[in-house]
Amino acid sequence: MRSFVYVALLLVSLTNAAPGPAKPCVHKVKEDIPSPIGWVKGGPAPSDATIELRIALPQPNFAELERHLYEVSDPFHERYGQHLSQAEVEALVTPHPESIHTVNEWLASHGLYEDDLARSPAKDWVRVKVPVSLAEEMMDTKYYVWVNEKDGNTIIRTTKYSVPENVHGHVDLIQPTTLFSTLRGMDTTFRISEASPEAGASLATAPPINIPSASGGKVDASCNSTITITCIQQLYNAVGFKPSGKNGNHIGITGYLEQFANFEDLQSFFADQRPDALNSTFEVIPINGGLNNQTLDEAGAEANLDTQFAFGLTFPIPRTFYTTGGSPPFIPDAGTPTNSNEPYTDWLDFILNHPNPPQTISTSYADDEQTVPVSFAERVCNGFAQLGARGVSLTFSSGDGGVGDGDPNPATQQCFSNDGRNVTRFIPLFPPACPFVTAVGGTIHVPETAVDFSGGGFSNVFTRPSYQNAAVTKFLDKLPKGTYAGLFNPAGRAIPDVAAQADLFKIFLSGIPISIGGTSAAAPTFASIISLLNDARLSAGKPSLGFLNPLLYALQATSPKAFNDITVGNNPGCGTPGFNATEGWDAITGLGTPNFGVLKELVLKNFEL
Repeated sequence: MRSFVYVALLLVSLTNAAPGPAKPCVHKVKEDIPSPIGWVKGGPAPSDATIELRIALPQPNFAELERHLYEVSDPFHERYGQHLSQAEVEALVTPHPESIHTVNEWLASHGLYEDDLARSPAKDWVRVKVPVSLAEEMMDTKYYVWVNEKDGNTIIRTTKYSVPENVHGHVDLIQPTTLFSTLRGMDTTFRISEASPEAGASLATAPPINIPSASGGKVDASCNSTITITCIQQLYNAVGFKPSGKNGNHIGITGYLEQFANFEDLQSFFADQRPDALNSTFEVIPINGGLNNQTLDEAGAEANLDTQFAFGLTFPIPRTFYTTGGSPPFIPDAGTPTNSNEPYTDWLDFILNHPNPPQTISTSYADDEQTVPVSFAERVCNGFAQLGARGVSLTFSSGDGGVGDGDPNPATQQCFSNDGRNVTRFIPLFPPACPFVTAVGGTIHVPETAVDFSGGGFSNVFTRPSYQNAAVTKFLDKLPKGTYAGLFNPAGRAIPDVAAQADLFKIFLSGIPISIGGTSAAAPTFASIISLLNDARLSAGKPSLGFLNPLLYALQATSPKAFNDITVGNNPGCGTPGFNATEGWDAITGLGTPNFGVLKELVLKNFEL
């Protein structure tokens, strides 16, 4: 009897434990955006097209990393310059084990296991290549081919995606999904030099221009029509400084969108402006299949501008050109239909995993901030913070559309909000809007005035960081009441931080001297000044400057001679005159342009003069 009862109970237990019909997986919306302005929805994406999903896991200790970043970047803090190691930074952004486990289980439920995945060193990013059909199943979504109205480029995207409820809190974002950006270079003017030999001779014999802050108080008159290495050295008080080149200092330039830096053009530039650098070159590091083709007809104006001036100004400091492959456009009938994320995330992955990145890195590429999902912008910005904590200074061009989008032509600017309301709004750029990078605006002529295309304004994503409060509040207080009310966010991170010359730069392109401009000239110019300052500090046994902004704003308040204040000019856009340059910080030239001589004394004497 006892045996019968036991067997009966066992059968009941097994029956109750037997698996029934699988419970449906309940998804919860992770992101849902309006149809993006400037893009037309086409047909469904090919189900067998391959996309690489990038899954961001939460970084629960990022606030602690941010605390460290600000302490080691504040010139008046006892920890100033005590940058974190790569291992220390990675430890502060590593996800909670539960997040890693939950995401692993979700991926495994779709047949994706460890061998299929690529992880960042901190395990806060997971990458996996999947067909569109599987991505749609995983995220309960539908991908379409979207066409850009301006250039006809196409990308595979969706405007809404979800993840299972139990996964929702363990994932910050997944891309490519809602990212409708158009990464582009910032060179806005491009023309063959037209100065005649007679005109050049006339300028060469004209008396120099008196500028009290310049080296020797004088700048060659020719700098009003052509900017050269000598002009920058004179104007920013850097004549005569000779960097070591052997103290561990290093400068980097990023290149995207098949912009190739030409070695032969570099030698022509050196022969013309920096003869002592002749026969020297730079290291090329390809990322994600990046190339640097060397036929003259493939030389890139953006890449040549950035490398010729940055590497000419900082010679003999070791230098690297990072050429990153991949670009957002997707061509449905391509032989290998693979759609990528924005390529600067591939560069960021690489440089964060580098044990010894350059102390100074300049980038002249950006997107309209509103085309970048907030979750993605915040996560990429956090990556820049990680570099800053490790002692890397990052400069970005502030943009070439004034207060409008990156389009330098006011007639075709699209100054409408991308949030479904379609209201007129100033358009800042990202990454310059990230508070952990230094945004560089532009000037022109001698004495300097703001160049009218200089990007500036206020972020709609990032709030104003504390290091900007005093300087930016003074600017806002001076604006006439109601000026551009509703067109910008006065509580946002303010752009730019600083400025430098941005037009009439003489470079060599495909063997020909040309004149070119844009804040793409200003960013590598300012980065070069920072690299020279780093050289002086490293030679004196001091650490690199790292994340610059807390230092820059502190110096403007305590040592105003460190910057040349720009008070003339404005940056029109969106059918308005834009903002005016004014005394102190302004939303077109920031704190002003650098005075290297003063800055060098400050950074060598612990900021006390």
